[in-house]
Amino acid sequence: MKRIAAIAVLAVLAVAGQVALALHRPVKSPAVEEGVFAAFGGLRSVFAEIIWFRADRLQEEGRYIELAQLARALALSEPHNPEIWSYAAWNLAYNVSVMMATNEDRWRWIKSAMVLLRDDGLRFNPASVELHRELAWLFELKIGADIDSASAIYRERWREIVNDVEMRGAWSELGMDPALMSEIESRFGVTDRGDAQYSAIYWAYRGIKSANGRNTAILEDIVRQSCIIYARQRVEARNG
Repeated sequence: MKRIAAIAVLAVLAVAGQVALALHRPVKSPAVEEGVFAAFGGLRSVFAEIIWFRADRLQEEGRYIELAQLARALALSEPHNPEIWSYAAWNLAYNVSVMMATNEDRWRWIKSAMVLLRDDGLRFNPASVELHRELAWLFELKIGADIDSASAIYRERWREIVNDVEMRGAWSELGMDPALMSEIESRFGVTDRGDAQYSAIYWAYRGIKSANGRNTAILEDIVRQSCIIYARQRVEARNG
């Protein structure tokens, strides 16, 4: 037992040192970030188990703020496992956010979940159906629907972001490809890029095209549902 504890301590200290060094590197890349953990060889699995154990305990105790602090370390310990990215983002968007006192604070946590999935999870797992589904659901349900009392605020903040990006033509900041956006607009008749349902359709459709033969039925359902919601909203807007 003492030997295992000693190994665990060494692993944690080693990771802390590597992370400290990584923070001073001018450029971050998947290879650099993953290398922080890969450098430990067999100890990488030990470190992952330590984080998982701690994460489970924190979730059981409802200590979601502390759990959020472990989210990125947990995901980077096994970066090519989509389930971990999904787990981390879900806690940020659905558990941590609702504990916040203000709507603006809630939005910051939801945006953090979005960025975690889009900029990190899909960077390591570009063909993952699960991560495309999770990101599309975030737009379809958490932002685009009214399951959260602050959903209207989320939609407003998202539209502000999209309007700014569209004005500057900087779609890469949102991980979106203008060519694929044009294809989606032509195929599904959705043109309001600031609408959260548009983004739900985008990420689900991108997942379908990236899936390399995997089962994409859930992504096809999201595209269909979001198109229906999008169309219904347009009718309601016209009718006042």
